[in-house]
Parts: sequence; structure tokens; C-alpha cells
Amino acid sequence: MSILSFISSIFEPATKLVDELHTSEEEKLTMRRQLRQVENEFLGKVLDYETKLLDNQASIVQAEATGQSWLQRNWRPITMLTFLALVVLDSFDLLAFRLADEAWLLLQIGLGGYVAGRSAEKITAQVVNKRNAGSSDAKG
Repeated sequence: MSILSFISSIFEPATKLVDELHTSEEEKLTMRRQLRQVENEFLGKVLDYETKLLDNQASIVQAEATGQSWLQRNWRPITMLTFLALVVLDSFDLLAFRLADEAWLLLQIGLGGYVAGRSAEKITAQVVNKRNAGSSDAKG
């Protein structure tokens, strides 16, 4: 379940409650409008939080990718390649032991964080470039 559908499901019982009230349609519409306004404000705050979180993740990945040390620039790819090798070996029963469930979870988190961070980095750069191009067009 996505965070947006989760938030909508939180407000759904209140919306149904308004529909069951014994009051005029005008009052029901006013209450529904107020509920939607609160829900939209909450969604906006959640989206702002998610944007800041992705920006921070992207800045970490970018800092690592442009770091001074070879190890700082390459530790994530090395780690993911190591996990990839372990997964392939485990899939063909070539390991002396089976990978634990926690190893698979760690792999999912690592790949997800790396892919999300790299994606956010690329998207952020494109948005900033377009925003800068738009502001320079407005000045020109």
C-alpha cells in the first residue's frame, strides 16, 4: 500500500460519517470540503517530507560518487556486486551454506536504496536544470 492510499484510507471513515449525518446537504458539503482540505494539506506535508528524504539520499550518493577516496566512490557498487555473486552462487547451490532470509532482505534494502538514490539524483538534476532554464527564459 502506498503512503498516499494509506492517508486516503485514514480519512475515508470520517467522510462516510459525514454522509450519515442527519443534516442538510449544504452542511454535509461544507464538512466534506473541510475534510478534503485537511487531507490535502496532510498529503502536501507528506510529499514535502518524501521530497526532502529523496534529496538527502541523492546528496549522500552524489557525495560518495564524487568523493576523494577510491573506496568512498566504489563501496556501494562493490557491496552490491558481492551480494549479486552470493545470490547467483546460492541460486545454483554452489555455496557451502544457504543465504539467510536476512541476507535477502539486506540485498533488497541495499539495491532499493542505491537505485532510489541514483534515480533521485538524476531526477533532481533534471528538475534543477529545467527550473534554471525556465528562470533564465523569464529574465531574457
